[in-house]
Amino acid sequence: MDGVPALRRLDHALAGALTGAGRTGPGLATRPGMAERDAGELYGPSHVRSYRETGGEYGHLWRGAPTLLLTTKGAKSGEPRTMALIYGRSGEDYLLVASDGGARDHPQWFKNLRKHPEVELQVRDEIFFARAREATDDEKPAMWREMLRHWPQYDSYQAKTDRPIPVVVLERVA
Repeated sequence: MDGVPALRRLDHALAGALTGAGRTGPGLATRPGMAERDAGELYGPSHVRSYRETGGEYGHLWRGAPTLLLTTKGAKSGEPRTMALIYGRSGEDYLLVASDGGARDHPQWFKNLRKHPEVELQVRDEIFFARAREATDDEKPAMWREMLRHWPQYDSYQAKTDRPIPVVVLERVA
């Protein structure tokens, strides 16, 4: 895939050590017997590190909401950037909300994937590539409702800003 070599710097030794995930719950993958612990006190690099080190066992749940690790290619630097973000599902696709807490401008990760839509995802202990796009006007209402099930604060974030907050659709690539 074009634009992905920098993303491959992700610790693939870790990726190789992880097992394929089974499926349980509302479209969320997990290992059999996996006991998740909520990582609500973790932010930024410490959240990412704990998520990677435990295959999501400590980090997948954040304040009761499911999170994934999104690795984008920096829009200016070209360097990989990884962050933990709340996600939902629409069929086989993963959904994100580019809210930045209702800030006036889009979050940097959203700007990165607009320039480089090829991304790497980690959902629990499964790591794979995806292509990002914005939800269409027709898709967005149902996808927004799905995301509100996981994080109801998105409505208050939208009320704080004049910009339409995008819903991002991440489609797995083979």
